[in-house]
This record gives sequence, C-alpha cells and structure tokens, in this order.
Amino acid sequence: MLEKPDIQDEKIIACLQDDYGLPAAEIAFLPLGADQNTAVYRAALADGTPYFVKLRRGPFDEIAVTLPKYLSDQGIAQIIAPLAARQESTLCMTGRLWASLGAFTLILYPFVEGRDAYEVVLSDRHWRDFGTALKRLHTAAVPQELTRRIPQEAYSPRWRDIVKTFLVRLEDDVFDDPVAAQLAAFLMAKRDETADLVGRAERLAQALRSRSPEFVLCHSDVHAANILIDANDALYIVDWDDPILAPKERDLMFIGGGQGFIGHTAQEEEMLFYAGYGPTQIDPFALAYYRYERIIVDIAVYCEQIFLTDEGGDDREQALQYLASNFLPNNTIEIAYTSDKTVGEDHE
Repeated sequence: MLEKPDIQDEKIIACLQDDYGLPAAEIAFLPLGADQNTAVYRAALADGTPYFVKLRRGPFDEIAVTLPKYLSDQGIAQIIAPLAARQESTLCMTGRLWASLGAFTLILYPFVEGRDAYEVVLSDRHWRDFGTALKRLHTAAVPQELTRRIPQEAYSPRWRDIVKTFLVRLEDDVFDDPVAAQLAAFLMAKRDETADLVGRAERLAQALRSRSPEFVLCHSDVHAANILIDANDALYIVDWDDPILAPKERDLMFIGGGQGFIGHTAQEEEMLFYAGYGPTQIDPFALAYYRYERIIVDIAVYCEQIFLTDEGGDDREQALQYLASNFLPNNTIEIAYTSDKTVGEDHE
C-alpha cells in the first residue's frame, strides 16, 4: 500500500502497548507493496529498538501467522516469525500472534533492515539458500491441525472468469476516472492476447485435474518483493498471507519466470536455485499453468481495484503499471509462452 490508511497512529501505538506491552515512542508509515489491503509501519521504542508492524484490512486467516511461526520453530532460518501478544492482554488471552484493531488485523515482527530482490542482485549463495529453504518448505511435515486450515489447489476458474467478464464489459463501459480509462484502452488493445492466456490456462487446468499431481506445502508468492536480504547478507522469505497445498510448481514457476529478480538470466536463476533445491522432476503442465494463471490473477485483481473502486490514489497508478508490465518484451507473458513445453501435447 502506497497511500497511508485511514487510521490514526495513536491507535496503532495504543494497540502495541495494550496487546504486546510495547511502549512505542514513534511510528512511521512505510509506502511499500502492491497489496491495497496491507499497510506496513516501522515502530520504535524510546531506546531505538525497531519493530515491523503489518496491518491487514479485511478477512484474516490465522494460518498466515501460525504456519510461518511453526516453520521457523522447525529451524527454517529464512523465515521471520511473528511475535506473540501478551497472554495477560484482555484481548489476547492465549498469546496469539495477532491483535484486532478496528477493520484491521495487526501483526508484529522484529524489524529486519534490508532490501528486497527487486533492488538487490541475489548472489550465488542467496540463490542456493533460496532453493534450500523452498525445498525444506515443500518437504516439511506439518501437523494436521495446521494442514487442515491450509487451502488446497482446485484449479478454480474464478480469476479467469473475472477477466473474461471484464473483457466483455469493456466493449460498452465508459470510465470517467483517468486511470480506469487508461486501463480500459490498454486491455482493449491487448484483448486477443489476454483471451489467449485465459484459454491456455483453462486447458491446462483441465489437464491437471485429470492428472492429480502430488500436493506439497507452498508459499505461493515468492516473487522478488518477498525475498529480503538483510544488513548481514542473510536471505528471508516474507509475506505468508496465502499458503496453499498444491503441486510444487506453484512456487517453482517464479524461478526463471520473470518475477522481478534482477542481474541474472532465467537460465542462470534456475541453475543457481536448483543447486540449493536439489534435483527434481518438473511437471511441464503444472509449470505452464501457474505461469499463465499468475498473469491472469494480476489482471483480475488490478481490474477489480481500478474499475470497481475509485480508491487508492498512487496505488491505482502503480496497479496500472504492474498490470501493463506483464506485456512488456521479455517479461512474464513472453516467458510463459516461450517456456511452455506443453504446446502440441495432448492436454486431455
């Protein structure tokens, strides 16, 4: 979120005191991220000790905090575990990993000073560490009380149907908002290419349903912005909002997929990453599906944000830029097409 949400800093400070026992002396909004429902802050105590505060607006599933805490406790060093609220808090009697703050859920972390992989070229060691961490995730033994709360992949048509609906609406709708008008014109120009993406994803989804590949625990969103390199050169995987049980390609599609990493070719990303992950058989149907579906989800989410609301300020401009960037040369769409090894194969 680039625009500061409509909540007073004093309320956040009071929540930190009441629920976590932290007397924050100051708090600063950080204009980071593409999610319009997530705002982040840097809070500091009087002695300068910093904390990372995340506000999540709307529905919240506790698996987003209980799972990374469990994985961190199992020794996966590349995860920053959330901090527990005070057990004696009137609102947090069990020391849970979040607090309620009006329309928001507040989650507290240690503050890790660093830069993400959009800004930093990952070293060979970083890539190996990344691969090692994802392998541990994909092979983790997770207790049933956690796994039963984690969604399972269903190859749902939800996002594809949303994109198809918008493509139809754009034939007649007129938009007064400048950003919405720009997006409408852009999508009309890319109408055939967008429809082809949807068609490819639908055919692959049908094939995967019939193949029933093995499901593993996946992070689901390991793009460059969610890979953090700290001041000590350690790598962390952040933002565990949407874990899923799915084929491992749900995560592996990001490697060499044009997902914001800088400084290496797609082939180099794969070579370095798999040095840490280890040998594995890649399902070309799952890999192709997830690369197409990822683009479709981007288009659907940003269309809903821009066409269905007038909220967001700078976030709206950023959403338009992010959506359009998929269509740039050597970006996600071109990579998805050129890396698709299922073309000409039987999808039944």
